[in-house]
Amino acid sequence: MFRPRETMVIRAGRHMIALFAEGDRIYAIDNRCPHMGFPLHRGTLREGLLTCHWHHARFDLQTGGTFDLWADDLIVFPVEIRGEEVWVNLHPREDRHAQTRARLEDGLKHHLPLVLAKSILRLLDLGEDPVEIFRIGLEFGVHYRQAGWGPGLTILTAMMNMLPYLDPRDRPRALYHGLDAVAEDCEGASPRFPIRPLPGPASDPERLRRWFRQFVEVRDAEGAERCLASAVEAGLPPLAIADMIFASATDHRYIAIGHALDFANKAFEALEIAGWQHAGPTLTSLVPILVSGERMEENAAWRHPVGLVALLEQAFEILPTIPAADPASKGKWTGPERLIPVLLGDQPVDIVEALLEALQEGAPWEEVAGTVAAAAALRIVRFSMNNEFSDWDTALHTFSFASAVHQAMRRFPSRALLRGVFDAAMSVYLDRFLNIPPAPLPEEGSAMGDPDHVEETLQALLNRQAAVQEVASAVAGYLRAGGEASRLLAALGHGLLREDRNFHTIQMMEAAFRQFSIWRGTSPGDWALIAAARYLAAHVPTRRAQEQTYRIAERLHRGERLYEELAGMGQGER
Repeated sequence: MFRPRETMVIRAGRHMIALFAEGDRIYAIDNRCPHMGFPLHRGTLREGLLTCHWHHARFDLQTGGTFDLWADDLIVFPVEIRGEEVWVNLHPREDRHAQTRARLEDGLKHHLPLVLAKSILRLLDLGEDPVEIFRIGLEFGVHYRQAGWGPGLTILTAMMNMLPYLDPRDRPRALYHGLDAVAEDCEGASPRFPIRPLPGPASDPERLRRWFRQFVEVRDAEGAERCLASAVEAGLPPLAIADMIFASATDHRYIAIGHALDFANKAFEALEIAGWQHAGPTLTSLVPILVSGERMEENAAWRHPVGLVALLEQAFEILPTIPAADPASKGKWTGPERLIPVLLGDQPVDIVEALLEALQEGAPWEEVAGTVAAAAALRIVRFSMNNEFSDWDTALHTFSFASAVHQAMRRFPSRALLRGVFDAAMSVYLDRFLNIPPAPLPEEGSAMGDPDHVEETLQALLNRQAAVQEVASAVAGYLRAGGEASRLLAALGHGLLREDRNFHTIQMMEAAFRQFSIWRGTSPGDWALIAAARYLAAHVPTRRAQEQTYRIAERLHRGERLYEELAGMGQGER
């Protein structure tokens, strides 16, 4: 038998178990500290409270519960004393799946990156569907941020959209970035208290639509939210509700430098993943940015020296006469080749006229929107390195907005969204200074070397600061050589995910992947990936602190012993 305060470590199957005797009790626990794997038999036990000597996490040996939320609860094994023998039941007492889900929620509530990473890896190992993990993040994000939909939920949705393009080993990493972004966005924020729908039968859909637009117009957030909540509660179909939201997002020019429409598009993408049952809290979370976002009518660049707002208002008077979109009949539309040079020109009147002409010729609305997005990508392909570093984001905002308009038009084509196409085209025009002088297009020669080693080549280039042209040439060369697109996308995705999280870089990459998938095998498709590669190269390498956190979680999940390698890490570096 143990004597009081005796400790023993035994191996039982795959477990290393620490046995602690205190008084007349014997406790059995997994010997690895659930925080970062330090051997707990080297800890200190006082009155049933075990303290790990690495980061000083404290645990109740009776239940396994921790008093420090950044650590996890211990795995506790039931013990039975039979005479002089100690029997240990190797089946832990807790429901691992339920306990891990609870820890995932703890990680979100208290913004604990390591807890989030470990919980995601464990849940996936237990067979959890990534969509269910996404739902947990979505529900948390829309309820615990008073300011509504923001960068965190946009990153989470973008990461889910990118999952099919990523190497399977990077998919947990993408979920980690998405959930950690949501937790960071909500940290310290007040929760949202949803406004109830109108009582009784709902008004007719058209009236709700008019009311909603009026409330957004006068920046009445409460009225707009109640109207939208009523529309969802009444069971209006997604197309009708999308029309309400996208009409309001385009009643004014380029609201919040495009983020209002971009966020709205992401919210609908999130519902495609999580299910329409989440529509109420998800869509009403868009109201704050729709109501409060800056309208470009209030921005001097859209009024001087050229009155872009007045020019667009004249064009919008013509839109009701445009024939309905008919993808089966393109009329005289000859595709993007003729339109893109005009979009990249310096005459806004010519740009507006060219768009109207294409629409009147029967061009599919979706293709016109995609052509504007392609022009926005080409701006980034030819982004001059003489610009200030912050100018990358100016080009990025135009591209992400244009891509969002394109994606929204594919799902919910409407004349209201056509106004977004014109807004995107004017933003492309305003960005013309970014191409003075234009960066050269990647040359025919390839910096990729052996296409079979695309991953190694790109990672080596992305380890260097500002290797913008080299990375662009590598991607262009790989595409021209007919390299397998899936390998290139996975390599670029890995290059993104190993860096510290940057909202705009994630927007850039996700939009580019979407545009490439639509335009694959054409110049616009190549431009999208070359633009993404240039933007990524301009913003790396970072400190990769978030990657270090993820790798610790990954190694712990594999059962590796970190404490021997990282014993010098202080508590502040958790």
